[in-house]
Amino acid sequence: MSKTALATNNLEAFWMPFTANRQFKKNPRLFVGAKDMHYTTADGRQVLDGTAGLWCCNAGHGRPKITEAVQRQVAEMDYAPAFQMGHPAAFELAARLTALMPSPLDHVFFTNSGSESVETALKMAIAYHRVRGEGARTRLIGRERGYHGVNFGGISVGGIVANRKHFGTLLGGVDHIRHTHDLERNAYSRGQPESGAEYAEELIRVVQLHDPSTIAAVIVEPVAGSTGVLIPPKGYLERLRQICDQHGILLIFDEVITGFGRLGSPFAVDHFGVTPDLVTTAKGITNGVIPMGAVFCTSDIHEAFMTGPEHLIEFFHGYTYSGHPVACAAGLGTLDTYEEEGLLTRGAELEDYWADALHSLKGTRHVIDIRNIGLIGAIELEPIAGEPTKRAFSAFLKAYDAGVLIRTTGDIIALSPPLIIEKSQIDQIVSTLREVLQSLD
Repeated sequence: MSKTALATNNLEAFWMPFTANRQFKKNPRLFVGAKDMHYTTADGRQVLDGTAGLWCCNAGHGRPKITEAVQRQVAEMDYAPAFQMGHPAAFELAARLTALMPSPLDHVFFTNSGSESVETALKMAIAYHRVRGEGARTRLIGRERGYHGVNFGGISVGGIVANRKHFGTLLGGVDHIRHTHDLERNAYSRGQPESGAEYAEELIRVVQLHDPSTIAAVIVEPVAGSTGVLIPPKGYLERLRQICDQHGILLIFDEVITGFGRLGSPFAVDHFGVTPDLVTTAKGITNGVIPMGAVFCTSDIHEAFMTGPEHLIEFFHGYTYSGHPVACAAGLGTLDTYEEEGLLTRGAELEDYWADALHSLKGTRHVIDIRNIGLIGAIELEPIAGEPTKRAFSAFLKAYDAGVLIRTTGDIIALSPPLIIEKSQIDQIVSTLREVLQSLD
């Protein structure tokens, strides 16, 4: 985009999502290009991407196989209806995706985003119990500080206050268990914290309160991302699985962030060795190139719907763009890139170097905790009294000016670089943050 176009563009027309619109439009930060590990700004600067776009560009930017796959598909067939019709790429992508998942997660339902994946999984869970004759199971259990997108189902089971407080009473029949963040016992943990597995027992209290026969599903992020990288204590996810099994409750993992190599394994399901009944994904499924999401479900869930006359629709749900041909092409090109470059496991190779680099910031001004797992990291800052979020936002602005893109949530700096990152670029991120943090008030 030319400087002339920028100068004449009306920034007011676009109400930006999750953005301080007035602050941004006084001094806009505009990207006009992206390649590999860097964005290019409107004034020609290179900015190192420390966040994989928005947790989504796991293979970096401008990757040829994905671009070429999209171009070919647009030229061949731009759109095909997903209701009562199909196209080969959707079936090929579904087969390749399920091959990455442990059995019995053998079926995929396509959506267009993480938010839609969550809505789909919640509806699937409630409908599953109904078709099995347990229609009283309608309650959903989320977790405090959980993020599950921005649709009504997602913010109802989610537990981030700012995402919920403006939108009324939300869905009924939803409860929450406590989060696992415990600074007093687990500050500066590398990988999974040693303490906190007992927080899973909170689920027993909630189950007993409502009676298990009324509960359809529990949904958690294996690693809570958008709230500031909260890593599950050792034994925590395993205990959630046990409790759900004991009471006939479905367990949903929201892997919109942790999916596709972020933890050094294809999915958190592999990394933690815990298999849920449903898995929501998006973001890395197409490397952020085309909006797309997917819900994995077990064969038991799928087969429960495959009853009755064959000409009847089994599950009254879907989207105009479910399994969109161009999105499927992007997904196939993304999987090719991941496979050829070993990106779904590269995080494991870099995890120790990444951890050492991040934890070298311990003792830096304002830092009260550092935590990491795979190629995710968080640096928690002491808030400014009476002005929560301001210190981290100031760090975000200064890091951008210094040529590194970070993400902040509350007073936490969250990092999730593309999986193609080199050690020298990890060093650049950390050295930039050290200078930025030392300069903050």
